[in-house]
Amino acid sequence: MTDPRKPPLISVIIPALNEERAIGQLLDDLAPLRSIGHEVLLVDGGSHDRTREIAAGLVDRVIPGMRGRARQMNAGARMARGDILWFLHADTRVPAQAVGQILRCCANDELRWGRFDIRLSGRHWLLRIVEYMMNWRSALTGIATGDQGLFATRTLFDAVNGFPDIQLMEDIAICRSLRARARPARIRSPRLVASSRRWEQNGIVATILLMWRLRLAYATGTPPGELAKRYP
Repeated sequence: MTDPRKPPLISVIIPALNEERAIGQLLDDLAPLRSIGHEVLLVDGGSHDRTREIAAGLVDRVIPGMRGRARQMNAGARMARGDILWFLHADTRVPAQAVGQILRCCANDELRWGRFDIRLSGRHWLLRIVEYMMNWRSALTGIATGDQGLFATRTLFDAVNGFPDIQLMEDIAICRSLRARARPARIRSPRLVASSRRWEQNGIVATILLMWRLRLAYATGTPPGELAKRYP
């Protein structure tokens, strides 16, 4: 049981696979969080680059895991000591004020989980529309994506049995389970900065259309394993 006299401990859980170019920046952002007693865990899905080497001195623990974001995040949650679990993609940038906002949200019994509004890192004007639509859609539906820095109290996360062991859409699936038990918090400011690389590498319009098709297929019953074959 958590000691009510102590502030809640946040465990940041980062699933990673070949993220040597991005991981150091995120971990630098999280260094102040570690300095005040929170923990950062990196769950590696079998990287062949320097991801684990770069992270080793900047996290509390590097956890080897089976490849697959849901499995990696669940593995991190099992090892975490925190009262609050915060899941971040390895290519995210985190403003300093984010931690305080999470603590305030989770102190409210009605807001035991939530996500951030985001800004995409690229400069193309279409990305401003993409980020606006992502933030608006999440506010409307209570469903967020992993880019938006999902967080939940340990108690609530355990109550829904964590992320379902599926190859894609694990973020949507867990949001549905969490939403059934508590309404989500929306942190408008500060915004997390999510990488725009998948839009830039594959084409902004093409990526938007792909994500719409995948979401529609998932909503109409296509198995996540089948959807994973369509997702680069």
